[in-house]
Amino acid sequence: MSADDPQRPIDLPPPSEDRAISFYEAVARRRTIRDIAATPLTMDQLSNLLWAAFGVNRKAGPDGALGRTAASASNSQEIDLYVALEAGLYLYDGVLHRLDPVATGDLRSDAINPRQGSALATLAPVQLIYVADIHRLTHTIGHQEPGLHDPEIQKAYYFIDTGLIAGNVYLFAAAHGLAAWFHNCDRSALANHIALRPEQRVLFAQSIGWPASREVAA
Repeated sequence: MSADDPQRPIDLPPPSEDRAISFYEAVARRRTIRDIAATPLTMDQLSNLLWAAFGVNRKAGPDGALGRTAASASNSQEIDLYVALEAGLYLYDGVLHRLDPVATGDLRSDAINPRQGSALATLAPVQLIYVADIHRLTHTIGHQEPGLHDPEIQKAYYFIDTGLIAGNVYLFAAAHGLAAWFHNCDRSALANHIALRPEQRVLFAQSIGWPASREVAA
């Protein structure tokens, strides 16, 4: 996987069906693996990963909006998925299934919280960064429930919705022999690189790649 020009959008290949193992086997294999090799993913693997995480899986979802692979409060789809690669930082556009450039340079280390210590630093080729957009909660086209305007209830929604996406990533990783690790991140550094609006919040990050033991065995 490579990005020849980190300042241009990356059109991802269409996601392809893969029935390598059963759903039961994927759930049975689901686990956190922190020791991740630097071996890059192919563009096809990245495409399938992002689609499984939060891609569009139907044209007619709740209240007329597109449906996604992970649920969200009133179908607000308030979680943005940023993707940190060696070449730069991108925003995943699930509708167009592409990566839009946000910042150049390798920012993957910012996806690790400094308080986690250098011993837990990872060389993972892909870091997913979860960002909540409160504006989409308060302006959803879905059911206009009063809780969408309550800051405490908003937190519950965007934390749960992040977990649903992260769960998809864990199952995808388990089904394809990949390592995944959901963790804290350097929110301040990432917020600066992403140039967040006031209604956006950096939440967590997730490392994905091949298990380091696989690289040694190969």
